[in-house]
Amino acid sequence: MTNFYKFFKLKLSASFICSCLIMFTIISCKEKRKDIQEMEKVAVADTPFFKPNPQFIEKVEVNKLELGQPAPDFNLPGIDGKFHNLAEYTSEVLVILFTCNHCPTAQAYEDRVIAFVDDYSDKDVQLVAISPNSPIAVQLEELGYTDLSDSFEEMKIRAEDKKYNFPYLYDGDTQSVSLKYGPVATPHAFVFDKDRILQYVGRLDSIEKPGSANAEDLRLAVDALLQGKNPEVSITKTFGCSTKWGWKSQNHERLDAAWAENPVEVLQVNNEKIKDILANDDSNKLRLLNIWATWCGPCRIEYPEFINVHRMYKERDFEFVSLSADKPSSEDKVLEFLESRNSSVKNYIYASEDKYALIEAIDPHWNGALPYTLLIEPGGNIIWTHQGEVDFAQLKKKIVEHKLIGRYF
Repeated sequence: MTNFYKFFKLKLSASFICSCLIMFTIISCKEKRKDIQEMEKVAVADTPFFKPNPQFIEKVEVNKLELGQPAPDFNLPGIDGKFHNLAEYTSEVLVILFTCNHCPTAQAYEDRVIAFVDDYSDKDVQLVAISPNSPIAVQLEELGYTDLSDSFEEMKIRAEDKKYNFPYLYDGDTQSVSLKYGPVATPHAFVFDKDRILQYVGRLDSIEKPGSANAEDLRLAVDALLQGKNPEVSITKTFGCSTKWGWKSQNHERLDAAWAENPVEVLQVNNEKIKDILANDDSNKLRLLNIWATWCGPCRIEYPEFINVHRMYKERDFEFVSLSADKPSSEDKVLEFLESRNSSVKNYIYASEDKYALIEAIDPHWNGALPYTLLIEPGGNIIWTHQGEVDFAQLKKKIVEHKLIGRYF
């Protein structure tokens, strides 16, 4: 009996261990499968569904779609990570709005477009926004009222910043869709009936200033179509920024060459002059000051972007000032670097080798590490400082949203 009990106990233990091993294997396989699935999800998320490739296109005559014509089909990438086509919009009335990031007029109408979509959300009306501009055709000098250009990635940023409640599609590669519709400016609205026949084309309303109108022209056209009528006014003129067609990309070379022709000089400054620069009593401009040196790697890498920022906002109440912390004996080397970066702005070099005196003159709270950047209002109020390499997206947003600059006319 005792032997039988020992045998039974041993067999039971073996069965228990075997069962545990089987359960452990099953659980491990499930966990492994789950890990693989999670990795696959991450891989899909990290794989772009669309890779922008804006191209130069030959100049052609652009004809605007005429009343009574059907809506041209499209299949365009949206900021939501999907392609969108005409057939998926099945509402009674469809508004196709050509707009963009950079244009001050387009930005002035953003809130009105958002309000329109909210107000008509339960009225069988859909609005689709398309950016018609070629990113390579937008010049730095055209970005004075924005922090963003018109690339696909920047479209995502603007949509998130403003909480767009409508699809925002990109047509900047070949502009094949925009060429079929023919928007002359941004924003430009095309309104189609249930059969997708064009019934209204033109402006949203007649007053650009935000808060002064509520897209009355667009609303009247849509309301008429919802009532089974034709709009009383079916065509209006459109004020805004001209469409940036791909053939305008050639302007880059011309503008860059003109900028490169500007003279570059560097002047020595002492502590008194630095006080004047910081006081900013002589310009009535928002002043961006960057302290850098030729031996500072991060300074050299980011410096060209400061020049781009200057070119963006130089026609506004803004200026960029450069101050080198190199030794005065390195002035020729500093000038050589500035010339290579086409730095035709106010360039200075500190006239003393006493770097600690420079630190105290600039900002007693500065620890002395380069680069160091300050944004200064007229009258000397420092509204932003940054130690190290600058986040230029953040900086440009800070600049354009300042009361001296702004996004609108």
